[in-house]
Amino acid sequence: MRSERALYLRLFALICALALVLAACGGDDDDDDTAGGTDDTTADEDVPAGGELVVGAEQEPDCTAWIKSCGGSSWGYWMMGVTTMPRAFDTIPDGDGWAVVANTDLLTGEPEVDDTNPDKPVHTYSINPDAVWSDSTPITCDDFAFTWDAIVNGEDIYDPTGYTEIETVDCPDANTVVVTFARPYSGWKALFGSGFGVHPKHILEGQDIAEAMGNGYDWSGGPWIIESWNKGVEVILVPNDAFWGTKPKLERVIFKVQADTAAEFQAFQNREVSMIYPQPQLDVVDQIEGGLEGAQSSFSDSTGNLEAVWMNNAAPPLDDVDVRKAIAYAIDRDAIVAQLFGALGVDAPMQTLNPPILSEFADTEAWSDYVLDLDMVDELMTGAGWAKNGSDIWEKDGETASFTLKSTAGNARRELTGQILQEQLANAGFELTLDYQEAGALFGEQLPQGDFQLAVYAQVLTAITVGQCNLMCTKNIPTAENEFSGQNWTRTSVAEMDPLLEELETTLDETRQAELGKQIDQMQAEAQVSLPLDPLPNILIWSDDVLGPVSDNPVLGPFHNLNLLGVAS
Repeated sequence: MRSERALYLRLFALICALALVLAACGGDDDDDDTAGGTDDTTADEDVPAGGELVVGAEQEPDCTAWIKSCGGSSWGYWMMGVTTMPRAFDTIPDGDGWAVVANTDLLTGEPEVDDTNPDKPVHTYSINPDAVWSDSTPITCDDFAFTWDAIVNGEDIYDPTGYTEIETVDCPDANTVVVTFARPYSGWKALFGSGFGVHPKHILEGQDIAEAMGNGYDWSGGPWIIESWNKGVEVILVPNDAFWGTKPKLERVIFKVQADTAAEFQAFQNREVSMIYPQPQLDVVDQIEGGLEGAQSSFSDSTGNLEAVWMNNAAPPLDDVDVRKAIAYAIDRDAIVAQLFGALGVDAPMQTLNPPILSEFADTEAWSDYVLDLDMVDELMTGAGWAKNGSDIWEKDGETASFTLKSTAGNARRELTGQILQEQLANAGFELTLDYQEAGALFGEQLPQGDFQLAVYAQVLTAITVGQCNLMCTKNIPTAENEFSGQNWTRTSVAEMDPLLEELETTLDETRQAELGKQIDQMQAEAQVSLPLDPLPNILIWSDDVLGPVSDNPVLGPFHNLNLLGVAS
């Protein structure tokens, strides 16, 4: 799962839904719900070749070395990672939902799984012999082995989860990959797939990957290749002529970097860009509700996103569970969500720290008892030794219950959320200061290093796999010893929950996965480790001039099939 690094740093995005039903809002205000998120049904043969598509991009990455911490940008990954990195597995539509399957381009089919020894399953991948890098060098088993080794043995890795469960990657021949796991791993289809893809050994061996890939790279294993990245201005993609799959129809795609959602939306209205993927800011919601002339839009609240008030469980006084619970009872989450997203029909808060698409493996009512209740606030705070001072603020041992809330600068929706929280908490005797940070500083430095008390941001899935050990296991708390590379930014440490999180990562029994997921949710709610807010609806808007199967993808984002799109001539 990506944090926001999830909407800025890589955070997996994180991104949409198992049951993604999108409402299309055209200029005539007619709604057309379609599964899979496709609102433009232009037949492939009717999509013209040639032309240029200009897309508005809210953010850009710190770097494009996807396995490194600096490469944790959702926008960077959507624009440049998904379009250039070959993947063994993809998330594709499956009836009314989604499934993770072997990528039909890179592999010849689903891997063979040998569980003769159930404690050490062996997976055998067969690589498509037509698969080549942009320099026409074949993609081989050596590339899989190199990728695994770079992640497991490299430094400053964004998230090695799962790769460390692999014992060996063997290459009996160039097109056969034999992956032996040290123990069963439920998320094995997230590996060599949506998160990092497969890297070219013949190009990167012996190099520092952060340096070799950090500022863009001139090779590709996907349908597109990065022609240029002018930081702060634009990213330009052109077709990879050596791609063995369906080649792009467009001559180029230009991602124009916009300052914020408002600038992005204004550029779309001015026809400077033809497609945008804006955060659900209030003005964007209002525009969609009113209809968009000459354009189409889709949105979904069944996403891979989860926005919350994340709490630093190690930062006093939040290291006291009763204080964390009191804060939860001081907040009217129903009112917040209704004010932010009521116009889209999203008016109920999340009651789990799992995103909506994993509801099958979650207790979707775990936090339902945390409603606005000032009597409970008083009971918890007085029971923990706090008393109201002359300013009607809780105080204990000379310290007031004063907190700082951090979030991303320039985000009007988050600023409104902060203002509402500030007012609600003040009514309950808490003092809240708002501190908005640039995304790079917040996600790249402050959150990993524990330099926060409360924060509002989103976690975004990078793969449809169950489990939260990377975010909640004690062993994944960032420390100086691990170079602050752990993903448990909230410093959550619930001893009795750790073994359940570990088991959830290793069991392949879906019934047991669901049982464990619900138990973990209940433990998290009882410890009030953080407070879920909303599913952060996804919104995709495009001009009528954009042709082809425009769609959002729960893991790969809105540009996963750029090779199939075109523009009206």
